[in-house]
Amino acid sequence: MQKKSDPDYYDRLIDENEAASYLCYSVRALQNWRVRGGGPMFIKVSGRSVRYTRRDLQDWIGAKRVANTSQAPS
Repeated sequence: MQKKSDPDYYDRLIDENEAASYLCYSVRALQNWRVRGGGPMFIKVSGRSVRYTRRDLQDWIGAKRVANTSQAPS
């Protein structure tokens, strides 16, 4: 298992199972976002192979931060 102290931790490719676990969402949610938009950036390695980076997941999380309930996430 990689550790956050590893310099490549945030830039290494991870599969959708690990990405879903990292975000505390289901794989199905990631699949829906890839089709409909609104989810984190992903890398299409081949026709059926999709990968994510933790950096892209963190960027997506950061874009969803709000200070109060009247703010809409980006």
